[in-house]
Amino acid sequence: MDKRTFLQHSLALGAAAFMPRIAVGEWLEQHQAYSPEALANDEKFWAGIRKGYKLKPDYINLENGYYCFLPQETLDKYLDHIREVNMQGSYYMRTVQVENKKKVVAKLAELAGCSPTEIAITRNTTESLDTVINGIHWNAGDEAVMAQQDYGSIVNQFKLMEKRYGIVAKILSVPNHPASDEEIVELYRSAITPKTKLLLVSHMINITGQVLPIKKICDMAHSLNVDVAVDGAHAFAHVNFKIPDLGCDYYATSLHKWLSVPLGAGLLYVKEGKAPGLWSLMADWSMKDDITHLAHTGTHPVATDLTIIDAIDFYQKLGPERKEARLQYLQNYWTSRVRGVKNIVLNTPADPKRAYGIANVGIETMTPADMAKTLLTKYKIWTVAIDGQGVRGCRITPNVYTTTAELDAFVKALTELAA
Repeated sequence: MDKRTFLQHSLALGAAAFMPRIAVGEWLEQHQAYSPEALANDEKFWAGIRKGYKLKPDYINLENGYYCFLPQETLDKYLDHIREVNMQGSYYMRTVQVENKKKVVAKLAELAGCSPTEIAITRNTTESLDTVINGIHWNAGDEAVMAQQDYGSIVNQFKLMEKRYGIVAKILSVPNHPASDEEIVELYRSAITPKTKLLLVSHMINITGQVLPIKKICDMAHSLNVDVAVDGAHAFAHVNFKIPDLGCDYYATSLHKWLSVPLGAGLLYVKEGKAPGLWSLMADWSMKDDITHLAHTGTHPVATDLTIIDAIDFYQKLGPERKEARLQYLQNYWTSRVRGVKNIVLNTPADPKRAYGIANVGIETMTPADMAKTLLTKYKIWTVAIDGQGVRGCRITPNVYTTTAELDAFVKALTELAA
């Protein structure tokens, strides 16, 4: 695609972004009679949602998994919070800060389906999971089970515990195309021994988008007296679920991903009764045994905390069911067109129960790095290369503003590269 063609294509795709904005609530009211399934492939409806985002016209963004930037409605409120806190200064910090944070936690807990006493606001998934891993009372010889497809820095945190306490990190490999839930459950079961203290599992594997049968894994692990920590970085506000229904002991996510909170906000869920058994990373003022002792970091950007409520409001107006259905539709829209094409390798299951918006695709004759570079320089499509952990390809993560026309351009690029 030459520069002139790309600019024409971008103008066509981005036209909605320059049209007068309409409030999401008002737009949704006009479509409230339609089911999420009916709206999933309604391009006119999603063009209306797209109007609420300011998009960079230089490329097609298919790398939303790192950070889902804010719709303008949420961004405006975030800037208002920054201005208000800046104007009040220490007065805000010493008066209403604590009460406001409790309101935010309560709103998050309602969204997650759990008690506010089970939720703490952190900075990201990594901090949340590291709080748990560091907080466990490890003894030499204790074992932790995880997969090589889990997030690299979290796996390395267990390796750090190996050096520090003499624990054993047992690393298995999850198949990209499992035959059944039972295959996955048995894979984890076979790694557990009487010395196993914690099992780490990804709700949605970050490099492929594969969704694992968390409830079945948790039930199996608990039957063997093993606690389960779930990495939910890519599932929360992407898949419609409630944390307690998973049956896990700990759940971690980054709110700046699919909930579209400003950068630097995360969530840690600790099942009731588990918080006293974890060491604090940093001592707080109260030294209580509840979950608050696990999330003390000192002075932090409170405007981001306030915007969590605004992001939840936007997500709930859009509708969790609508968002889930649209993301899954977009993923299937492009993967169904290239699955089985010679020289194209899909590293994500075709089964709709095992994948939602994220997928990973490779070209057999190209390295992932060359593939990502070519997609950007030649086709103006932004992705991320994944080369390792049993996966070779580019991770593709559309968002609700992504159009099928953009995905058509991506499919065209893939088929040209494969040929």
